[in-house]
Amino acid sequence: MTSSSADFFHISVFAQELVDSLNPKPHGHYLDATLGGGGHTEILLSRDDSITMTVIDRDENAIASVRDRLPSSYLEKITFWHGNFADFQGKENQFDGVMADLGVSSPQFDHGSRGFSFRHEGELDMRMDQNQSLTAQKIVNHWQEKEIADLIYQYGEERLSRRIARKILEKRPFTTTTELASAIALCYPPKARYGRIHPATRTFQALRIAVNQELDSLTSFLGKAPLWLKPEGRIAIISFHSLEDRIVKYQFRDSDILKIITKKPLTPTEEEQKVNGRSRSAKLRIAEKKIDT
Repeated sequence: MTSSSADFFHISVFAQELVDSLNPKPHGHYLDATLGGGGHTEILLSRDDSITMTVIDRDENAIASVRDRLPSSYLEKITFWHGNFADFQGKENQFDGVMADLGVSSPQFDHGSRGFSFRHEGELDMRMDQNQSLTAQKIVNHWQEKEIADLIYQYGEERLSRRIARKILEKRPFTTTTELASAIALCYPPKARYGRIHPATRTFQALRIAVNQELDSLTSFLGKAPLWLKPEGRIAIISFHSLEDRIVKYQFRDSDILKIITKKPLTPTEEEQKVNGRSRSAKLRIAEKKIDT
């Protein structure tokens, strides 16, 4: 069971800043590579009625929700594409700007049925694209101990990865998120089980990244997206953890056709963090395609 399109509501991080960073132009064509709740796309379309959009999302519920929510005057300016942004085949000099918000949408976290949250009971799923076969349940119930430990350490930067992997093999099979979260908590000293950061946070992040191949997809996407920009077109990426941000930073830096606009990433204001607690770890990096490429 998945959340319905009507339930898909998401507060966009850097709502104005991301759009502003693209320097929107009349009759511009822009790519939103992670549609989500459609907040950034909606803001961009509201700037100028001559702007057109191509939007991508792996989650069919996200696309259905935006189709239901936005007025027809906006929808007629949008081309929807369902799939992984790494698989999108753009054309050279196609877009005036490219943006991506790499965070998991609030509805995916808040609906236990999606399996992303350790706080809401649900099946261990974690697939952004419900059509793919690999799930978190398959990983924790069938992978070898070393494979699980390496995954948790690499993608979760979890220092207790080996202990957690042993506990997973000891307690499996798992069917729900809360069962797994409880087993992970047992790997921590009692005082550390009730801190500000839940003991399962890093392991759940690692599983989500592995299930959706997020880092490989990001690397592939960033290797192609700058080519799709018109000269002086901008690419703006919001990341939420160090692994993502590191990829964005170095892909921008090592590109022969990009000029970095943000020497240091932008971070949310205190006001935005109060309104949207999930924005705390967000970082926005911006680059621009050089004219002579």
